[in-house]
Formats: sequence, C-alpha cells, structure tokens
Amino acid sequence: MTGKTIDIALDKRAASETRARIALTRREWLKGTGILIGTLAVSSSLALFAPSRVWALELQHLDTHQGAVLLAMTKQLYPHKTLDDAVYALVVKDLDAKAQSNAAVGKQLADGVAALDQKAPGGDWTRQPADAQARDVAAITDTPFFQTVRGTAVVSLYSNTLAYQHFGYGASEGDGGYLFKGFNNLAWLPNPPEQDSGPVPAA
Repeated sequence: MTGKTIDIALDKRAASETRARIALTRREWLKGTGILIGTLAVSSSLALFAPSRVWALELQHLDTHQGAVLLAMTKQLYPHKTLDDAVYALVVKDLDAKAQSNAAVGKQLADGVAALDQKAPGGDWTRQPADAQARDVAAITDTPFFQTVRGTAVVSLYSNTLAYQHFGYGASEGDGGYLFKGFNNLAWLPNPPEQDSGPVPAA
C-alpha cells in the first residue's frame, strides 16, 4: 500500500500553514486501532477551503465501529443538518484521547457503545433509524456514559476552527476577531462615550 497524505485546510486564511495531516500508510493504519473516513458534501462551506473532499481520522484506542457509534450519538445530541461529519469526528478524536489516557473512561465508552448496539436489530446501532437513535439516547441521559460524551461534545464540536468556518463565527482569531470581521455594525444604539468604551484591540 503506497503512502498518501490527505490535507484538510482548517480555514482559508491559514490554509498554507495550518492543516490536519493524516498519513494513510500501511504502517500508520496498523499503529492505530480504528479509522473513520468520510467525504465532505459538495455543498459544504468546508469544501471550499479543503484541498480534498476526503477526510480521515485515525483512532488510537477505539475501534472503527466504536468511533462510528460515538459519531452517530454526537449527531443525535447536537444535530445540525448541514454540519459535516468531519466536524463531528473531532468529538470522537477527543473521546479517543480520553479513552487512551484513562482506562476507566475507555471501559465506560466501550460498555456504552455495546449497550447501544444491544438495542439495535443485528447488533449495529449505527443502522438504527434516526428516530430510534434519538429514543435510545434519550433513555440513557442519566448514565455516566451519556455525560462523558455530552460533556466532551459540547466543547469539542463547537470550539474548533472547522466549526467556526461552518457557522461563520468571526471572533476566533485574536482579541479583535469580532471588531474587524464585519461584526462592528450595531446601528440601533448610539456609540458609548469614548471614555467608557475601553481599549480598542489591534486588528
């Protein structure tokens, strides 16, 4: 198997200097436990900035199926119809890191995935219809497994450059993010006195 690197640009401005690089060589595949692979939608805002529509995430502790179940669960917790799976995969990446560094978390995630699989005919929860997945997730809201996934997802899903690009969040780059990205457009209130405005950040 020949080596191939898939580069996903994290944002247009930093495309030349900030990229997620995943080397898909046989050695690298065998080093990890699982791998998630997907394709950016043609209509995705991220597809305009990524050099390739294909994305991949190597997992160090979770296997591919566990990663897929956790990705599907995260989509039920925080559904956005137009948000690419590549962004949801960042939650799986962080859960994988927690599982690798903490055996108790690893067991909790493995047991939680197994419990969801038991609810599905054929033992594969990712094949459950969306409404059935929603009911299954709602039924485990009081479990530590649910809280681990939810607590990780609420940070990982929204606090990253890919999500900022998708949602059009302009305040992620330095103190002047909002002010110098077209958000300084409040028109229905007068400007406060200069002495009450505080220091103006640099662009």
